[in-house]
Amino acid sequence: MTGATEQLEKLEQEILAAVSGAGDERTLEDVRVSALGKKGSVSLLMKGLGGMEPEERKLMGPALNGLKNKIGDAIADRQGALHEVALEARLAGERIDVTLPVRPERKGTIHPVSQVLDEVVQIFGDMGFAVAEGPHIETDFYNFEALNIPAEHPARQEHDTFYFNEREDGSRMVLRTHTSPVQIRTMEKQEPPIRIIAPGRTYRCDSDQTHTPMFHQIEGLVIDETTHLGHLKWCLEEFCKAFFEVNDLKMRFRASHFPFTEPSMEVDIGCSFDDGKVQIGVGDDWLEILGSGMVHPYVIRAGGLDPDRYQGFAFGMGLDRLAMLKYGISDLRAFFEADLRWLRHYGFSALAQPTLPGGLS
Repeated sequence: MTGATEQLEKLEQEILAAVSGAGDERTLEDVRVSALGKKGSVSLLMKGLGGMEPEERKLMGPALNGLKNKIGDAIADRQGALHEVALEARLAGERIDVTLPVRPERKGTIHPVSQVLDEVVQIFGDMGFAVAEGPHIETDFYNFEALNIPAEHPARQEHDTFYFNEREDGSRMVLRTHTSPVQIRTMEKQEPPIRIIAPGRTYRCDSDQTHTPMFHQIEGLVIDETTHLGHLKWCLEEFCKAFFEVNDLKMRFRASHFPFTEPSMEVDIGCSFDDGKVQIGVGDDWLEILGSGMVHPYVIRAGGLDPDRYQGFAFGMGLDRLAMLKYGISDLRAFFEADLRWLRHYGFSALAQPTLPGGLS
């Protein structure tokens, strides 16, 4: 028995020395496994208790349990000490001197599209419009059929629309080509009067200086029993004057065709082109800004409403295009290149939120 006791004392000294000598938590974990793990030195001795004589087991059992507890306590103490050391080292490495001046290259800015979105929401919010949203992945019904877009329309072709793989029933989901599906979803869920704007990302197979595969649109919808074309014209005139921050603005409404409105109109605003720059509100030139019209009775019916009782108007415009016109940005592709130099030049202060009383830009 004396030999067994000496063996335990020697094992204890070796393990405790390894614990105290562990320089990091990973090394300490290796020591714990080698001693107390399933195949550790102490665990193997514990398993051997069953084969000992009763008198020997009576002496070795408490001794092994005591050794196991002593090693566990030593490991816990060492682990706490190592954790404190690691934490101090981490805090020292991550320390920041908050008294240093802010470096300009680290200053964050608001993207022009986000800025313009906030400006547009402020303007239409003041007119009583609510913001509505919808999914980016749409069915054929919401993206085309409910909007009176026929099967042979060019917008349904794969050279213009991103389609997903065909499903078992033969249908194909699409990345929405406009935010107009939100109009249908809103009419399905909400009883008139309806007055919403629907901003969001849209997707089309197109890429050049003024087109990108992903871009931003905002559409408006008003549905009630008395809305007429005069309301639409006033709404768009007030929006354009507020957005471009001019008191007087010439506008003209040209007859056009959109499947989802009847009659349909494209809207131009007065401007001038001087040295390649556009000046809004002055000059004798015209610039197309958006599309609009009275909601087609088919679209109202597709939204679950009675077109003999309800009527309304809708309009749509590109947020990216609005940003280009207002802030003199010539290439749409730069909006999505994540160039920090471009963002710092065209970005807006994160704390300067646009408001109508305080100014938009």
